Amino acid sequence: MEQQYDVVVIGGGAAGLSAAVTLGRALRSVLVIDAGEPRNAPAAGVHGFLSRDGMSPLDLLAVGREEVRKYGGSIVGGAATSARSTAEPGPGAEPAFAVELADGRLVAARRLLVATGLKDVLPDIEGIRERWGKDVLHCPYCHGWEVRNKAIGILGSGPMSMHQALLFRQWSPDITLFLNGVVEPTEEEWEQLAARSITVVDGKVASLKAEHDALSGVTLESGQTIPVEAAVVGPRMEARSGVLESLGIQPAEHPMGVGHHVETTALGGATSVPGVWVAGNVTDLTGQVVAAAAAGNMAGAVINADLMVAETRMAVEAARQGSPATVR
Repeated sequence: MEQQYDVVVIGGGAAGLSAAVTLGRALRSVLVIDAGEPRNAPAAGVHGFLSRDGMSPLDLLAVGREEVRKYGGSIVGGAATSARSTAEPGPGAEPAFAVELADGRLVAARRLLVATGLKDVLPDIEGIRERWGKDVLHCPYCHGWEVRNKAIGILGSGPMSMHQALLFRQWSPDITLFLNGVVEPTEEEWEQLAARSITVVDGKVASLKAEHDALSGVTLESGQTIPVEAAVVGPRMEARSGVLESLGIQPAEHPMGVGHHVETTALGGATSVPGVWVAGNVTDLTGQVVAAAAAGNMAGAVINADLMVAETRMAVEAARQGSPATVR
């Protein structure tokens, strides 16, 4: 292998870069493997991130990469395809891993942090992908201010659609819920919709209509078009878990029924495999950028502490044998 690192971070988003900065400041050798496919790339700005509100997602990552390098961390472009344990056999063995990239490169790590994020699986509606992250949205805390007081259509797509309709009503009095053959409100929910003056439209959605690079309407299979200025959809969120699965860590259905995520077993994103952690949207499907950065910071601190415990144990064992230990 080309080089061994204390920690290899797979994923160069907010979570991965934040962890790498924390580890670099702890004098750890750290490598970030970045596939260059940030989930929020289509968005115009990051919101809800104190002191970074409105900043371009790509600019935020560029600043983050510079901070990683400032503290001695390394960043390589490429996709990590798999990882395997290279630890010595037997109980109590110190974790060790080899990570393979798509181009065949191999890197070695004492610990792994996987921060590969998630993939948004959108409904099969014509025009939705082209407007995604612009005026087709999913999170009011990310984009609600930008569409306040506009005509907003909620596209029925799953269990969160009713919640989205009621929530976006906070930002606009002009809300239309498109049942889309998916949503079936209960009697109580019909009462809530009426009380909040939310218009309900039956029928399947066929496509989204855009004019002059702006969303203008939702077209039903019947041919009718209802004017809207923004659309909201709840995508199916699927963790990018390929590398984790190569280590035997399988994603699980999220309790809210919105997709699959990787479960953690302890503080800082520890997984069921010793020496492997996760942070960001790969485990927290609904976390915003600021939450991902915070999770990365915590994961970096916990991983450093885990390495410290291992190094202390080895030093004690060496001292008992009458010779000082060099572990770094």
